[in-house]
Amino acid sequence: MARDIFGKIIKSDGFGRRISQKEIRKEVLIDSQRKGKAGENEYVMNATLAGYEVERTGRGSDFRITKRDIFTGKVTYSGLREIKTGNAKLSKLQKETQKRKSNYKVIRPNPWFW
Repeated sequence: MARDIFGKIIKSDGFGRRISQKEIRKEVLIDSQRKGKAGENEYVMNATLAGYEVERTGRGSDFRITKRDIFTGKVTYSGLREIKTGNAKLSKLQKETQKRKSNYKVIRPNPWFW
């Protein structure tokens, strides 16, 4: 999706033809998905470099992280992480999981290229 120098979406192409609202919404959704995926990838990289094992969960949270003692191999910490970028809201299932689990945290990274 084309944007001007201020970051606003351009609503017409170079020939003056208008771009439909449906097409604009579709492009905004695709941009949001890309930004979310970039935030998740950034978090996985940072957590792995910090010594955590990162495992994708799929329901109610994005990842389960565990920290192990390097000498004994026993798990010293385990937690659930939900990655959100921008002003994204938690879904109903994510809110319920957050209430039930004490080790559930919402992380809001800002990918450096957005």
